[in-house]
Amino acid sequence: MTLDPAATGRCLDAIRARRPLIHNITNLVVTNTTANALLALGASPAMVEGADEVEEFVAKSAALVVNLGTMSADRAAAMRLAVASAHRTGTPWVLDPVAVGVMRYRSQLARDLLPHAPAVIRGNASEIISLEGREDGMAHGVDSSAGSEVAVAAAQRLARATGAAVAVTGAIDYVTDGSRTVSIHNGDAMMARVTGLGCTATAIVGACVAVEADRFAATVHGLAITAVAGEIAAARSRGPGSLQLEVYDALYRLDAATLTGRVRLQA
Repeated sequence: MTLDPAATGRCLDAIRARRPLIHNITNLVVTNTTANALLALGASPAMVEGADEVEEFVAKSAALVVNLGTMSADRAAAMRLAVASAHRTGTPWVLDPVAVGVMRYRSQLARDLLPHAPAVIRGNASEIISLEGREDGMAHGVDSSAGSEVAVAAAQRLARATGAAVAVTGAIDYVTDGSRTVSIHNGDAMMARVTGLGCTATAIVGACVAVEADRFAATVHGLAITAVAGEIAAARSRGPGSLQLEVYDALYRLDAATLTGRVRLQA
C-alpha cells in the first residue's frame, strides 16, 4: 500500500456501493452504537450471537467482527463456532481483544481464536502486548496505560505470527502487517471520553476488509475513516454526549474528497 489518502475515499465509495453485510458478535455495551455507525457509513450490520445460528450466518456475511468486551460462556462458545466457520468459508474476520491480559479466561479465549486466522486484530497497547505474549505489567484493562507507540514492535511480531494486519490504537494509530507499518495522525482527544468508539473503529475496519482484499490497507482505511469522522464530530459537538451523535452524522456525510483532504498517514 502506498500512502494514498485517496484510496481511503475509494474504500468508502466501495462500502456504499456494495453495502456489505457485517456480522458482529460484540460488546453488549456498544451493540447499538456499532450498528448505528455501520448503518451511517453505508454498511449493513447484523448482531447474530446465538450458538445455533452463528455458523450459518457467517457464511452469508461479507465479514465477521468478534469483540471480547462482555464475556460469558455462551458468548465464548458462539465466538469459537463463528471464527471456525469464517476460517472454513474464507470470510474475513476481525478480532478486538478487549481487556486481554487482565482476566485469564478472555486472554485464553483470544489465544484460542488466533489459529482461525483473523484478517485483522485491533487493540490498545496493553491488549496487543499481552496478546503477543509479553507480560510486562502494562495491561490494566480497557484503557491502555501506555501510548500506542510502545506496542508497535509487539504488533509487528503478532502480525508475522498470525498473518493478520495488527492495529494499535491511541492518540496515534499504528497499523502493521509485519513488514509494512503506517501511522495515522487523525482523531480528537474527546473520542476517548465516549464509550465504544474503539469498538466502532473495529466494526468499521470490518466493513473495509469486506470490500478491500489487502487487509493491511483495509485496516488503515477503517481507522482513518473513524478518526476523520471523530475530528469532524468534535468540531461540531459541545461535549462527549453530543459527540457520539455527531459521529453518526459525520460518517453519514463523509465523502471521498473530504477523506482525501484530511487523512494524514506516515510511514
